[in-house]
Amino acid sequence: MEKSGAAEAELSTAAESAAALAAEKKVGELKRELWRLVRLISDDDDGRIDSYDEAANSLAELKDLTFGSPAVPQHFLCPISCELMRDPVIVASGETYDRPFIQKLLNSGDRICPRSHEVLPNTILTPNHLLQSMISEWCKEHDIPQPRPWSQHEDLITRKEHYALYKLLDKISSSSLQKQAMKELRLLTKHNEAFRALLGEKPDTIPQLLSVLSAPGLNDDPEFHNNTVTAILNISIHDRNKKIVGDDPQAIPFLIDSLKDGTMETRSNAAAGLFCLSALDSNKLKIVELGAIKPLLELLEQGSKTAKWDAAQAIFNICLAPENKARAVKEGVVGVAWKAIMDQSLVDESLAILALFKREHEAMEEISRSGGVPALLGIIRESSCRESKENAVAVLFAVCMRDRTKLRKVLEEESLNRTISTLNHFGTKGASVKAGKLLQVLRNLDKRN
Repeated sequence: MEKSGAAEAELSTAAESAAALAAEKKVGELKRELWRLVRLISDDDDGRIDSYDEAANSLAELKDLTFGSPAVPQHFLCPISCELMRDPVIVASGETYDRPFIQKLLNSGDRICPRSHEVLPNTILTPNHLLQSMISEWCKEHDIPQPRPWSQHEDLITRKEHYALYKLLDKISSSSLQKQAMKELRLLTKHNEAFRALLGEKPDTIPQLLSVLSAPGLNDDPEFHNNTVTAILNISIHDRNKKIVGDDPQAIPFLIDSLKDGTMETRSNAAAGLFCLSALDSNKLKIVELGAIKPLLELLEQGSKTAKWDAAQAIFNICLAPENKARAVKEGVVGVAWKAIMDQSLVDESLAILALFKREHEAMEEISRSGGVPALLGIIRESSCRESKENAVAVLFAVCMRDRTKLRKVLEEESLNRTISTLNHFGTKGASVKAGKLLQVLRNLDKRN
């Protein structure tokens, strides 16, 4: 018991020493940063408001460190996240980490201990109950809220992401560094899921980052233009960011303008960005109201293979909103999608789009006039894609119900190849139901004859 007490005392002394050093280092950093911001404010005639905000935040943090909030003991911080551990666990090397951060590393296949750099012989994680108890006692002693347990889908944001965001905002505020900042934003949002999540937690930062869209002359630079479009796409991948980006007055119009101009890669990424944003119903309506359908259809018709695919996905998503269908038909969605099918270009995706319009009388009439019945029958008979067969029979049924003279061609196909019966027996559930209804109509027609 005496040895245990001595060990705890030694550990406590070391912790206090480390905490004091960490606090002293942090105070120095904050003072230097505060001095930088004071100089920036005094030299800037316009008095940028974000500089004042940053200075106020730094001053508040410095005040807490100097007069109030205690520094967190270093060994209470996860070596990966640099945050107070909520669920400390010991790995095979003897080092302790917060569970979700080390688990994420191990799940990626990395077996190197980040702290000791040893190769871990196994991936066993042992709860460090002693350290968790010490953290809990320290929080009680200093009247600090207890670390809450990790939730299953919580984003793993570290101080690294916070620091990266701070540096980016600093660069965005400088006109000479904006091109570099946008390139860094594109790379960070592409590879760092936690960084995308951080932006969602600090929604006011996204408008700050997108403020560069109004910078004069920058979007004439093809590389900068593409980096900006791709950064918006990457930011929009995270669910929490879709509304923030969609509500920004410049973001969606910028993506729509980018569909018309720029390199093919830029246009493709703009379509992909609209696809991501259109997962939110309110954005679906906004995207169409701002005029996205026509340039998306032009990209579907004239773009590269990748660009066509991105355009098709965006068109499909925005046309899921019933309010957008009439406008899409008016803009020519049926003709462009049907042409893609006849050209054997994105057949599956184009059929999925057309199936959304099976209740639109004008759309089905257009397919009927274009000789759609034989082509649809050919897809049902020959396609290897089950979803395409289902979409084809849904469109075929809708066309025939609006123009029953087309049933003759379907009856001929059924007599020769039993195409509809085969789909009825072996298709997906939806395809089987539609094929069954069509077969019933054909039987009634045959009886009358």
